[in-house]
Amino acid sequence: MIGEPMPNPRDAIIQDLNQKLDQFFGAGKKVELIASGVSNDCGGPIKSTRSEKLRAARDKDAPRLRALAKAGKTIGEAAKEMDMDLKRAKLITSENGIKFPGPR
Repeated sequence: MIGEPMPNPRDAIIQDLNQKLDQFFGAGKKVELIASGVSNDCGGPIKSTRSEKLRAARDKDAPRLRALAKAGKTIGEAAKEMDMDLKRAKLITSENGIKFPGPR
């Protein structure tokens, strides 16, 4: 009401937290230490259907790049033959472990 001091919201939050802690430990539960980087999430830190679709499209080009690498082409020649950007070809080779011979 007017003229009455308002309770401090921070004190209310702390009191609520202490009450919940008492309930948790009062129920016989214990604190678990979870290692850094471990969670219940699966699939990595950032996963989206878009990135999965892009990766699937790159994986379709990988066999042809691998065949061109075995044929002795450089990565630049292979990218040109497949009509793709050199950066995309490099990304595909790094994701799939494809080794190209050095530039000629």
